[in-house]
Order: sequence, then C-alpha cells, then structure tokens
Amino acid sequence: MTVPITTLFLDVGGVLLTNGWDHHARRRAATNFDLDWDEVEHRHQLNFATYEEGKLTLEEYLHRTVFYVDRPFTRDQFWEFMAAQSQPDREMLDLVARLKVRHDLRIVVVSNEARELNAYRVRAFKLDELVDCFISSCFVHIRKPDLDIFRLALDIAQTPPEGIVYIENTPLFVQIAQGLGIPSVLHTDYQSTCAKLASFGLRTDEGAAHEPR
Repeated sequence: MTVPITTLFLDVGGVLLTNGWDHHARRRAATNFDLDWDEVEHRHQLNFATYEEGKLTLEEYLHRTVFYVDRPFTRDQFWEFMAAQSQPDREMLDLVARLKVRHDLRIVVVSNEARELNAYRVRAFKLDELVDCFISSCFVHIRKPDLDIFRLALDIAQTPPEGIVYIENTPLFVQIAQGLGIPSVLHTDYQSTCAKLASFGLRTDEGAAHEPR
C-alpha cells in the first residue's frame, strides 16, 4: 500500500533563498571591504561550524574572523553586507506555498543556518508563514551531514520516511537522506524540481490529485 506524501523537508539556502554566507558571498565581502582573503577564509573555516551549531554568537564569530584587528568599517556595516547576500527564489517560494495548500503538506526546514542569519532570513522573507517547523543547526546544535539532524527531523515530524519528500541542493545531503529511506529531490532548477515532485504525485496544476487524509 502506497504511503501518501504528507510532509516536505526543505533546505533553505539554494532552494528557497540564495545561500546566506557561502564561499561566493565571503569572496564578495573580501573584495568589498579589502580583506586579506586567505587569512579571513582560514579563520572562517576554523569557526563557522561552531557558529552554525549555535555555539558562537554573531559578535563572537565576527571578532574571530574579521575584527581580530582594527578595521576602517564597523560591525554593523559588515552585518548589513552579510544580510544583503540573502535573496529570495520567488518561483520556489511560490511553488512550496501552492503545494502546501493543494496537498495539505507539513513543511519542515532542515538546514545549516547560523542563528542571526537564520532569524533575519525567516523575518525578511516571511518563512514562518510558510514553514511549520525549523530544524536549524543553530537550534539543535547539529549540522548536516550529521545523520542525527535528519533523525531528529523525522522524530519531530512524526512522519515515516516514505511519507516525506526532501528538496535539497547538495548532492551529499540528498544521498544521506535517501539512505534513511527519505525520497529526495536534488534541486538544480525550478522546472526539473517541478517534474521530479510531480513524479511523487505532488503537482500544482488543476489536474493534480489530492490525496484525502
């Protein structure tokens, strides 16, 4: 007997929004603020996992990675630049909103996000109006690719793996989720993701079948 899909697990960066503070964003910051890229990136790599796990504040992260020496710009100016790197993927946000309504889906975010960036992104793009539950690394103190973050998401969602579809843009994380029995979509673009979701019965067109609960 086929288990109906009742829940979407979603990444945020690279799926619903641009990545918040990835390699490209840090490169832009280094250029914009005339930073020594090698030194700042080395410091970032030593500290960012701890920051994403909610074990460093933004102030502490910036002190260790950027403001370990005096700078001709302020922390507020740097934070404004960091926040500005986040932009919405309107097509994907609209797609998930339509799927949620049509198929009565629970939406669970499973993401690696630092606390202050996470809070900004949720507020700025009204993700709390779309998402039912945030399993963010800064809240649960575990990061992908740790299996425990997926297991925790399954426990909180109280949905069997086969009743979930996970949308993620990182191939390794897709493979890990699939290893736990979670049907997954490697997101590369809107059209291909729509096609893959349709293969799971998740369509947004007028002909979409709505499974009764």
